[in-house]
Parts: sequence; structure tokens; C-alpha cells
Amino acid sequence: MSSGGYSKQPDGSMVVALTLAAPGAPGAVRAGAATVRVVVRSVNRSRALTRLRNTGLRGVYLRGNTEPPTPDEITAVLHHPDGLIWRDARGDAAELWHPIRALWEHGATGPAGPSTGRAA
Repeated sequence: MSSGGYSKQPDGSMVVALTLAAPGAPGAVRAGAATVRVVVRSVNRSRALTRLRNTGLRGVYLRGNTEPPTPDEITAVLHHPDGLIWRDARGDAAELWHPIRALWEHGATGPAGPSTGRAA
């Protein structure tokens, strides 16, 4: 189950932050991290969730506003050209934000990862 929240910006856009299970094969844990924090900017909440689903995170839902994005997360996503970033959810301030494509490059394999269209 994901937890997260949203924040409306002065220009009318939304910043949505979600804490999700690290993608990977069933039972696998990416580099010792069980969860990741994903932050996305979009024109509204539903489009933000659609952007996440289009990257391969299929079961993403936002119910409530229990963990809204922090000012640090808002600043990071506003200054990122893609507007879609992630990092380990343990809250290590020394870890930098990564673009979403790096999430799949860090060991996400199996059915949760994006398909390559090739048969194994």
C-alpha cells in the first residue's frame, strides 16, 4: 500500500509525493531499500498518477493527503527537467534525487519492471 500526498502550487500545478515499495522481482529488495519516495509534478493529481503508471508503476493510487511533499521535495521536482524524481525513502539527506529511469536501472527486474518486448 502506498502512502503520500499532494501540494498545489501557486501556478496551479500539483506536486504529488508517494512512498512506494521498491520495484523489483517478487520478494527482492533493491540495494537494501524496501521503499522509495517518488515525487512528480503535473497539472493535476490524476495526470501525476498517470505519469507514474506510464513509467511502469501500475498499482499506484493516492488516497488522502497523509504525507504531503516536503519543501525539499517540491524544490527538487520543480528544478528537475522531467518533473519526475525518486530516492530511497529512509530519509538520508545525503542521497541525491534520481530521475525515474534510474529506478529501473538500479536492479528492477521481473514482472514489475517495464517490459522490453523480448522473450527470454
